[in-house]
Amino acid sequence: MANFGKRWGHGADEAESAAIFNAYAEAGGNFIDTADVYQFGQSEEIVGGLIEGRREDFFLATKFTNGASPGPNRLVTGNSRKAMVASAEASLKRLKTDRIDLYWVHHPDALTPSEEIVRGLDDLARAGKILYAGLSNFPAWRVARAATLAELSRAVPIAAAQFEYSLVHRAPEADVLELCRALDIAPITWSPLGGGMLTGKYRKGETGRAEALGGKVFQPENSDVRSAALDAVLAIAEELRVTPDRVAIAWVARRGGWPIIGPRTLAQLTSNLGAADVTLSPAQLSRLDAASEARRDAVTAPAVSLDDAATDKLLIPVA
Repeated sequence: MANFGKRWGHGADEAESAAIFNAYAEAGGNFIDTADVYQFGQSEEIVGGLIEGRREDFFLATKFTNGASPGPNRLVTGNSRKAMVASAEASLKRLKTDRIDLYWVHHPDALTPSEEIVRGLDDLARAGKILYAGLSNFPAWRVARAATLAELSRAVPIAAAQFEYSLVHRAPEADVLELCRALDIAPITWSPLGGGMLTGKYRKGETGRAEALGGKVFQPENSDVRSAALDAVLAIAEELRVTPDRVAIAWVARRGGWPIIGPRTLAQLTSNLGAADVTLSPAQLSRLDAASEARRDAVTAPAVSLDDAATDKLLIPVA
């Protein structure tokens, strides 16, 4: 729900956010994913107002690491136990709830050891502030280490891992997806549309994420492989008579990820949710796989830093 709010200068106002949220709920959606840094706290504030009176209808996830203001105090950023506790308490107030169902560490801070992170998450769980713990944008080895430490110390388990995954960012297939399967960790994947690139809209001259937010959390069409992947998405969308976004999201779901979407408008939400009704044939899956083959695209570095990895919003109900 990074698009809920306008404090970043790009996003949906409160009225549009409410329309998106309510339509998602009416469609059967119940997984809500936000973060303290999204719109500098405004996303959590909007979500808190929207779930008031119907809290038990939703599984609520949020994240910490970056702080909820443009220039946060260094003592409440990063992944230390102090920052974790302070961030959780502040998120609970903005969300108007007494607990967070899934609390994510947003990304590594290159300082806090896994032992401290696991202990801090367990403290919050024992205090009843969180129910489940997850790691977002962590490398596979750190997820494995934290999960092992939690298991050996009987701390709250690492229940989920969140990472970028799409037809134009397939690196997680080499490690994180396999890790999730092996350790029974939920693979929650963000940016299935590559920041909107896989909709084909940038070929039509639209700007969107390519310019908004300084071009962050966006995968450009900057290689032959990426162009081939988009060509395949557009061709298959035409065959199925659906919009390209639905093909791209459905591919992620079929490859083992649990795609989360980030609509900025009600029209985008409606289109994205249609991916639940898309069935890709084995032949179509093979065409998409071949066009976006991971090793050929490995030379293209991700266009997002860990500090900017904040595009996930809503979990689409994909079978």
